Amino acid sequence: MYQTELEAIGQRAKEASYKLAGVSTKTKNDALQAMAKSLEERREMILAANEVDMEAGRAKGLSNALLDRLLLTPDRIREMAEGLRALIALPDPVGEVTRMWTRPNGLQIGKIRVPLGVIGIIYEARPNVTVDAAGLCLKAGNAVILRGGSEAFNSNRAITQVISAAATNAGIPAGAIQLVETTDREAANLMMKMNAYIDVLIPRGGAGLIQAVVQNATVPVLETGVGNCHVYVEEDADLKMARRIVVNAKTQRPGVCNAMETLLVHENAAPAFLPVAAEALRAKGVELRGCSRTREVLPDCKPATEGDWRTEYLDLILAVKVVGDLEEAIDHINTYGTKHTEVIITNSYQKARLFLQRVDAAAVFVNASSRFTDGHQFGLGAEIGISTQKLHARGPMGLEELTSTKYIIFGDGQIRT
Repeated sequence: MYQTELEAIGQRAKEASYKLAGVSTKTKNDALQAMAKSLEERREMILAANEVDMEAGRAKGLSNALLDRLLLTPDRIREMAEGLRALIALPDPVGEVTRMWTRPNGLQIGKIRVPLGVIGIIYEARPNVTVDAAGLCLKAGNAVILRGGSEAFNSNRAITQVISAAATNAGIPAGAIQLVETTDREAANLMMKMNAYIDVLIPRGGAGLIQAVVQNATVPVLETGVGNCHVYVEEDADLKMARRIVVNAKTQRPGVCNAMETLLVHENAAPAFLPVAAEALRAKGVELRGCSRTREVLPDCKPATEGDWRTEYLDLILAVKVVGDLEEAIDHINTYGTKHTEVIITNSYQKARLFLQRVDAAAVFVNASSRFTDGHQFGLGAEIGISTQKLHARGPMGLEELTSTKYIIFGDGQIRT
């Protein structure tokens, strides 16, 4: 049903990508500035479209956390515009010579950064992803095909109309930023097999979406990860600092992938720490689900099941487990974690080093909230997603991660004998 339409989108994107590869940094920066300005000027139109989505989301019974991910406000639109402007200040990775050497036969061989080409993005709920993805792809010289979720359909369509027109008027090839204007699953399934047009596919959303793309796509996939993130409080931790970090990691914005989902506490710290942590968390509306040892300290805590250790709640629910030592904490994380973000709170340099070395995750923190795993917070500008795989990128994916390399060779008549 959608194949002809998607092929037309793919063809336009592919043609735009060839032209984009040679667009100057100035033109790309002018386009980003125009996109940011247009977002602010068309704010009321975007907010009206978002309100349609919010009404539908409330009618469907979306959780407060998911509604928060969907919601646009004047401040959030301003932040989206500022995110585009922040990209202007970042170095353009395209054309960067990463290495150059001369062979004995006189050949000069270089390695330079080039765009990936056409990037397809299948994502859920958060309309700010539309802006982040478009801005990053453009600055890195890539065309982008966006396929958002049904919850944010009207918001995504309004945003794409605004930024695509602004970019084209600023000199970016038509077709560089396109939205698949249907939420039918058939369209997503077709995108996964558009090898002739899409160079890389990036899924952003829950575990179901990500696994559907990874398992069914024939297009190469850059896997962004589910965030079953842990904070481990060691016996020597500063407990006041630990409480601040734990509350922030869980409640500052619970519906995002870098929010804490499981709290691990050393058995010697549990009697002193769990009551004060529970009080602070419950004051923020958090439901606690604990292991048997947790419930010895917090008798009114709901019992945790095996499934709780594997769950990304994206809500004000927290699994809590008391562990015997650092080894047990690391084993638990490597067993149940999703290789996204993990945190240790400790005053021991040796324990911190061991945790950093042994925990298998894209981002590992010592004495700081998991909420900092973010392209903006890392100084990368907006991010396209957080990769939990090891090829070709890992962690927050900024401009550099949206490029590949190619070899350039200069000769003066050499032939191979």
